[in-house]
Amino acid sequence: MDERKGVILIVDDIPTNLEVLMQFLEGAGYEGLVATDGESAIEQVEYAPPDVILLDVMMPGIDGFETCRRLKANPVSSDIPVIFMTALSDTVDKVRGFELGAEDYITKPLHQEEVVARVTAHLTLHRQKQEIQALRQQERLYYERLAKIKDNILSTASHDLKNPLTSI
Repeated sequence: MDERKGVILIVDDIPTNLEVLMQFLEGAGYEGLVATDGESAIEQVEYAPPDVILLDVMMPGIDGFETCRRLKANPVSSDIPVIFMTALSDTVDKVRGFELGAEDYITKPLHQEEVVARVTAHLTLHRQKQEIQALRQQERLYYERLAKIKDNILSTASHDLKNPLTSI
């Protein structure tokens, strides 16, 4: 990932919002990708999964809630952190987003420092989670190898104890 901190997919149907968010993120060293609706975001994630998704809730076609539900149901994108962006500040809407798998929620109007801080925090958590999963996989393989070695030693010892005089 060369000198970029990470790839962030911004999903919003308003071009001005996309431009502002791109400036926020690129200014902080992130690479920004854009999608103008939920369907194109889902397609884009399938071919080039980003590190974090900033997802507007209110969009034409499928809204952000349905987009999030579909992303979280897909094994390719289920682990990608989703941060909702919306003017909706009702607790019911926030809870619905979390129930669908979103990691965070930013209310509009957006502030550069908050957007960058939340993206950075969730990207860090996501990478740490990936590292832990990789370490667990390595540990699992290590214990499988140890079990095979133990079985070989026990098999050899058992065989040698049954036939101690044949080797003389």
